[in-house]
Amino acid sequence: MELKPLITLTTGVALLTCVLAVAGLHTYAAGRAQRAALVDRLTRAGEVPVTGRRRHFSDLDRRLRRTRFGRHLELRLAATGLDITPGEFTAGMLAVVAALWLIGQAALAPFFGPLAGLLGIWAAFQFLNWRRDKRIERFINQLPELARILANATHAGLALRTAIGMAAEELEAPAGEELAKVADQLAIGHSMDDALGELAERLPSRELVVLVTTLVLSHKAGGQVVGALRNLTETLEERKETRREIRTQLSQVTMTSYAVPVMGVGALFLMDGVKQGALERMTGSAIGQACVITAFALYVVGFVLIRRLSRIDV
Repeated sequence: MELKPLITLTTGVALLTCVLAVAGLHTYAAGRAQRAALVDRLTRAGEVPVTGRRRHFSDLDRRLRRTRFGRHLELRLAATGLDITPGEFTAGMLAVVAALWLIGQAALAPFFGPLAGLLGIWAAFQFLNWRRDKRIERFINQLPELARILANATHAGLALRTAIGMAAEELEAPAGEELAKVADQLAIGHSMDDALGELAERLPSRELVVLVTTLVLSHKAGGQVVGALRNLTETLEERKETRREIRTQLSQVTMTSYAVPVMGVGALFLMDGVKQGALERMTGSAIGQACVITAFALYVVGFVLIRRLSRIDV
């Protein structure tokens, strides 16, 4: 008879422990789900890096993000759409520089090792510029459709925030991705000016600046955004066709600008192939080194001048 109270107490404690354990597991699971949702929202809003895959060189990445160069590099990488961190890009660039350094020394002469390394750094940043320009070009081509969707949505009575979210779902990348970031920034409390301003900063172009300015002014003043967007759609369509014609006519000039430095590097390999050791003997003196550096500088100047003269602002 004396064991019944003890058994009852033990059973009650066990049941209470089970209830608390279930409640704790439920709270833990809910907390993890909320954290995952918050991380996903901040990731798409550009506040934290994407965590979809394992990141490499985390220590280097953290140190780079504390510097001005790292923050600038992070913005450039965001504009390219590449899923890499500043640390990964820097590590890859250093590996390419080291490889080109060794190849330049072995294939030509020891003097060309540092020059090949500098060429690797230049090529890495040119690759970023090329990726950013291609992404901006694709985004500009989507601007007429974007303006049309926003005009139709606002004409139907939807708010501008809702219209931006709708456009993010309907458009493909890169416009869909960029507008999704804007929509997520607006959802977590950013103002319309800041969210659209960051979009214009990530993908700088005259067309996007005009669109952003139209949206911001209409949002502030409460004007007729539908009419402004429809007029802007026609203008963007005309600019799109003009840009396509100009790019087609200047394609030969663009190829010439890249052919000039390639011919210079090819001449070095041809010279060394005709007579082994010619480059090493030529760069063995200060005069020869100065001549090589001057020649490379002239090729760079020629490349820049051709690109500058063939640039037409529309």
